[in-house]
Amino acid sequence: MSRRYDSPFYPASKPRTVEGGLRARSARGKIATTWWSTRFIEVLETSGMGNRLTRGRNYARRGQVLSLELDAGMVTASVQGSRSRPYRVRIGVTAYGKDQWARVEDRLAGDAWFVAQLLAGEMPPDIEKVFAELGLALFPSGSRDLSLDCSCPDWEVPCKHLAAVFYLLAEQFDDDPFAILAWRGRSRDELLARLNTASPTAAGDTGQAVPLTELLDVFYAFAGDLPQRTAAPSGTSLLDQLPPLALTVRGLSLVDALRPAYAALAPEPARATVAEG
Repeated sequence: MSRRYDSPFYPASKPRTVEGGLRARSARGKIATTWWSTRFIEVLETSGMGNRLTRGRNYARRGQVLSLELDAGMVTASVQGSRSRPYRVRIGVTAYGKDQWARVEDRLAGDAWFVAQLLAGEMPPDIEKVFAELGLALFPSGSRDLSLDCSCPDWEVPCKHLAAVFYLLAEQFDDDPFAILAWRGRSRDELLARLNTASPTAAGDTGQAVPLTELLDVFYAFAGDLPQRTAAPSGTSLLDQLPPLALTVRGLSLVDALRPAYAALAPEPARATVAEG
């Protein structure tokens, strides 16, 4: 029968001191700082994992995590606990395929705001909605969306070793929001290259993307004829366009009172000249 090592019937274990481990920057309070890393932690904490996640916060700040690597669909880490051999930690998530990412990229490329935010290294606030509209999820909605594994003997999931990796992973998301997308299967370089060629503003009648370098010769050309300039209306004709006003000046309507002034300010008509022959 498995025994619970966090049980009050057994003395609390003390992790071995680690030199050169990965240490969380935050000494107190919350660890995640950006909206996207905070969202990642909040999703987990509001899914009934909060009490267990807090056990790993101390591990993350002590530097007990020896290594952390992120690949498409998988995070692997090594965490030093109370035993001599570090524990192996794995956190898996569904990595989307080419067809799914093609749909996401087409939607992102269709909005210049998304493209500008991503090029600036920011995670657009509405990007979750883009994924949701396509039946996908950017962030896991809880432990049921994750594959969690640790080689420690603790029977609870996540254990403090997994929780420590969660917090350091959130800080990695703080530093690079593209890490979230890479975890879902699309690297930064692949995404930006796709957005550059999928932008509908560079597409022709065939709907195929055209690189900007091939449009330089016509980039500043007029797309059509300029509208013809019409003659400016005279001052008195402007008065005639006014709606009826219930205002009078010395017994005259406002329009009739202003008419002599507009007529006096109007430019004189051009006089025709006759060439001497």
